[in-house]
Amino acid sequence: MTAQILIVDDEPAIRRLVRGAVERAGYTVEEASTAAEALTTARREGCELVLLDLGLPDRDGMELVPQIKAMERAVIVLTARDASEEKVAALDLGADDYVVKPFDTEELLARIRVALRHRAGSDAAAAPRAFGDVTIDLTMRKVLRDGQDVPLTRKEYAVLAELARHPGRVITHATLLRAVWGEAHLDDVEYLRVVMRGLRGKLEANPAAPALLRNEPGVGYRLVAA
Repeated sequence: MTAQILIVDDEPAIRRLVRGAVERAGYTVEEASTAAEALTTARREGCELVLLDLGLPDRDGMELVPQIKAMERAVIVLTARDASEEKVAALDLGADDYVVKPFDTEELLARIRVALRHRAGSDAAAAPRAFGDVTIDLTMRKVLRDGQDVPLTRKEYAVLAELARHPGRVITHATLLRAVWGEAHLDDVEYLRVVMRGLRGKLEANPAAPALLRNEPGVGYRLVAA
């Protein structure tokens, strides 16, 4: 069944641009120009993903993120706000991704595909997954590169596993630190940087230009899905 996507933006030109790209990709589309319309439309049966602008006329779109996530819809924030603190806030509230205007429509469609796969989930999520020449098996707690075991430290594996559970999504520094080191270390971003350097050295073809473990400056990290 074709996924239904809700575009929430108060600018008609943006809605037309996004609608055209999304419909050409085979999705069905609904539109809303206010927060009130967005919440009403997102509740309708069939809505699977919301592309959400933050600068809405009646409410700040950031307030809608947890409400829409509570409806079990995927949320991609699509906004002109490019400050790191805005990205972190949206992702910590549950947004699946954050795209800054102006944007490339092909990249947006790729982000939509990732968010819909994550929302759908499946038994296959526990199966080994390939990311280029790296295979991650969360069930067996094994990481292979070119078919060879990669020895990881406990912290390296824990960080990689957290990213692998949400491939393609940005996971914030705070989320990773909380999951791996605990609440007392939410400000210890250097711990995370050290572990990421170790992981890139073991998994990337060129650690200086990582293709697998991507940094979102000031926000977090993303494991690029194959």
